[in-house]
Amino acid sequence: MGTPHNEAKKGDFAKTVLMPGDPLRSKFIAENFLENPVLVNNVRGVQGYTGTYKGKRVSVMASGMGMPSIGIYSYELYSQYGVENIIRIGSAGSYTPKAKIFDVVLATGAYSESNYAVTQSGDTDDIQKPSEELNNALRASAKKQGIPLIEGTIHSSDVFYREDSGARPTYWEVLRDEKGCLAVEMESFALFHNAKVLGKHAACILTIS
Repeated sequence: MGTPHNEAKKGDFAKTVLMPGDPLRSKFIAENFLENPVLVNNVRGVQGYTGTYKGKRVSVMASGMGMPSIGIYSYELYSQYGVENIIRIGSAGSYTPKAKIFDVVLATGAYSESNYAVTQSGDTDDIQKPSEELNNALRASAKKQGIPLIEGTIHSSDVFYREDSGARPTYWEVLRDEKGCLAVEMESFALFHNAKVLGKHAACILTIS
């Protein structure tokens, strides 16, 4: 067992995987929140751990940056390792005064100009949706802890450093006003698409940074 990107054995991952972008964030989460975390993958330094949280088996693994990267890792976890749920936990840039620094955003959809979905499966939808079941679980958990959630569509971009064309309104103002995008990140569109084509569950919860 194993893939070119993951040395874990069958059964090493829990059914639910938390997926930050940064491998060091994966390590931090495992060491600070999981009981008895075990490193199950370290190919390319993309660290994956499995442990327990309040008696429940949970894994955490980094996705790297961008849709090609999370596309590979999430596809393999779903298709090769029996993972059912992947929850992306990441940071995002805000497009609106409604979402301020350190606010928590729950994605109800991910819009993208990316060709990821059409290349992967011929899917031309420019908004990919998360699992309502997982979103409901995240809503309940946030409510229990008194954490307000801002919900809405997010923008998954292929480009971090984007040239300013000088056009006004700017591209992000157009995305905010026409597509309802609250914030921008770089991964969720591909994650949601993979879950859809493989019959699995995905969600994304973001902190405005």
